[in-house]
Amino acid sequence: MNHNFYDFAKLFIAIGVFLIFIGILISLVGKIPYLGKLPGDIYIKKERFVFYFPIVTSIIISIILTIILNVFFRK
Repeated sequence: MNHNFYDFAKLFIAIGVFLIFIGILISLVGKIPYLGKLPGDIYIKKERFVFYFPIVTSIIISIILTIILNVFFRK
């Protein structure tokens, strides 16, 4: 039964480290120039309505993360 608690504790530690990592990334995003303002990002502003969809920024972040994860987890 202790083995299950040990695995549960490891899961909580991993989730905590992940949340800290995400928090650091979110705080640094505003300091990266042009992130979210690339050509192709959709921004529509009307009187009482704003729609923003950073499609090109999302594609670039996806490509970068794919390359990084392939380097670290390649067999």
